[in-house]
Amino acid sequence: MDNCLSLFGKHPNNARSPVAQGDHPELDTSELLDNADIQIYQSLIGSLQWAIQIGRFDIATIVMTLSRFRACPCQGHLDRVKHVIGYLSKFKHGVIHICTDKPHYSNIPKKEYDWFYTCCAGARDGIPEGCPTPCGNSVIATTCVDANLFHDMISGRSVTGILHLLNMTPVDWCSKLRLTLPLSRS
Repeated sequence: MDNCLSLFGKHPNNARSPVAQGDHPELDTSELLDNADIQIYQSLIGSLQWAIQIGRFDIATIVMTLSRFRACPCQGHLDRVKHVIGYLSKFKHGVIHICTDKPHYSNIPKKEYDWFYTCCAGARDGIPEGCPTPCGNSVIATTCVDANLFHDMISGRSVTGILHLLNMTPVDWCSKLRLTLPLSRS
């Protein structure tokens, strides 16, 4: 936040979300930045990527999107980076809490599958001989996946977000622009 003060002469405006609803940076038509501002943009993107690595995965998708414009950003892209920094300054105490409680999935219906007519028919869990007996409490691993189809309005590519949890603690996350377009049959 002090970096913004030294770069721009003022603190970033507080923002309630990392990105405005319905915003599409790929459609930005503002003027291109000069070389000095491009270096500032690249530095700020690097700082935001570092923030994601230390646990602020709530900004992962917008930073991934804005990172695509590092070589030739526009003024609108720099304004969006300032917006993300304003969001982080408003919610500067956002942290990942270690929660060892097990999640409650009893309200989610469990689907039963008939594996008899698949290549998995008769499969069993193979536990190697001589394995040590487990110590400590059991852990529930959960993976949450979501997609934003047609995230990029120009290419039509989608974004997939993945969050891995052990019990109720996030341990790994990613946000990725898909390389291929999903095809649908009509």
